[in-house]
Amino acid sequence: MKRTILYFTIGILFGITMIKSEAASWFRIYEMFQFKSFHMYGIIGAAVVLGVVITQLIKRNKLRSFFGTEIQIAPKPKLIKASLYGGIIFGLGWALTGACPGPIYVLIGAGYLPLFVVFVFALLGTYCYGLLKPRLPH
Repeated sequence: MKRTILYFTIGILFGITMIKSEAASWFRIYEMFQFKSFHMYGIIGAAVVLGVVITQLIKRNKLRSFFGTEIQIAPKPKLIKASLYGGIIFGLGWALTGACPGPIYVLIGAGYLPLFVVFVFALLGTYCYGLLKPRLPH
């Protein structure tokens, strides 16, 4: 129960941050895909840099989670072809809907109920991927 409350609180803070920074804004995403504004590239770039720094700190200092367990980051295989295909499909979906998975939840929570349709089709796409996964290049 304690973990659920912690995760729920982190999710709420994530949602507030996404709304206040306009990272969940369809207009900002539209600007990004038209190369008209640096706003989203700055947010994504800062997140990537922060992710790399934190991951390196975790690996080098053998940090533990909030619950005392050691954080283990397994090495991942380099899948160039699969990553390119997946990235293209993900990017097309993001460009068409104006939202990637995180902001879908945030926007629904903020009252943009038409995004519920996007959520349903995101779930459907995930389900289809699960069915096709054995036949895809991994």
